[in-house]
Amino acid sequence: MYMLEQDLARSRMGEMQAEAAAASRARRLYLARRAARRAERAVRRAARASAAVY
Repeated sequence: MYMLEQDLARSRMGEMQAEAAAASRARRLYLARRAARRAERAVRRAARASAAVY
């Protein structure tokens, strides 16, 4: 009985770690996309400012 409980706990821990890893990947992807959008806006602002100078 003890071995069964231990196996169940180990299995559940593995599932929880997989869920945490997936959430971490999703968050990193979200942050990377947000940073890319900010960089794109900065490039457009810089291009407009440069065009306004000339």
